[in-house]
Amino acid sequence: MKIDFANLEKAFLEHEDEFKKVSTNVISSARYILGKETEEFEYSLQEFVGSEYALGCSSGTDALLLALMALEIGPGDEIITTPFTFIATAETIAFVGAKPVFVDIKDETYNIDFSLIEEAITVKTKAIMPVSLYGQMADMDEISQIAIKHGLAVIEDGAQSFGAIYKGIRSCNASIIGCTSFFPAKPMGCFGDGGAVFTKSAEIYEKMKAMRVHGQVKRYTHKYIGMGGRLDNLQAAILNIKMKYYSKDIERRQAVAEKYTNILEKNISTPIVKNNRTSVWAQYTVRVENRNRVQEGLRNLGIPTAVHYPIPMHLQECFNYLGHREGDFPVSEKCSKEVISLPMNPYLTNQEINYITTNLIKLV
Repeated sequence: MKIDFANLEKAFLEHEDEFKKVSTNVISSARYILGKETEEFEYSLQEFVGSEYALGCSSGTDALLLALMALEIGPGDEIITTPFTFIATAETIAFVGAKPVFVDIKDETYNIDFSLIEEAITVKTKAIMPVSLYGQMADMDEISQIAIKHGLAVIEDGAQSFGAIYKGIRSCNASIIGCTSFFPAKPMGCFGDGGAVFTKSAEIYEKMKAMRVHGQVKRYTHKYIGMGGRLDNLQAAILNIKMKYYSKDIERRQAVAEKYTNILEKNISTPIVKNNRTSVWAQYTVRVENRNRVQEGLRNLGIPTAVHYPIPMHLQECFNYLGHREGDFPVSEKCSKEVISLPMNPYLTNQEINYITTNLIKLV
């Protein structure tokens, strides 16, 4: 048996006719950037997330950049975040000239350990950027309370958690700014790069909206230093189709996750989702001690796996200037050596799940 990790082909074929129709409409309209498709998608985003404002942009990375730029984060500032994440989180902080300040994660959820945040705060700290990793939101209430106490902003990196719920609140609507990604392999992905940024503030929204088009407030009039961060109409049109079915896709991903857990939990360390929140299962990630051997064994059986993430940010060469060393963030380092993500998509059959889990149990 040969398993598909994300099954993007099936995701296309399921709504092929609709995708082709809207793609043809956009292409024939000759309106490729910031048209009605983008406006319709932004409205759908607001409705789904419950946010006052939503802005489509060119990627999840650019969403983070827009958030940092709108808050005027720059040289001399510090942003607290997690070392156990995709590089875009810390990279964007460094890109605007600020310093990423890492705080270790919780072993059971892989999200930032809020109990360690306060000791990392200095007079230079301007914001906290929690990551809602693998599809489950971080401890946003506790993080927000710390931020309020110290006068800090909170930016949620919800690149992997779009659609997840925390105490009745959707991801990207639990802080002053929330960011997400529509990279193809995400739970709701487009056919290229895409992202979105959400905010409760009209002022921040208008600022990010201008910064998305090079800081322009009217044609050739630039109020801010900005970027080319627009969402293509073609991607917006594709995402408008996907939005119609996304709630059902989340349910199907949840069903796959439950089947995995029911079979594996007695033999393997499986994901923990807290009672007051949900996950959209961007990844289904387990822990094994003999990862290389397990991955090779599964690969030989036609079962793909991935490691999210093998090297924590503080040990990446590009962050050598921060002066960290091995042992600084032990939970992140331990997890990075043990995590392994199994195939996760709404189309996995019971036969495929049984094949994956049976062979995984044999190999650990």
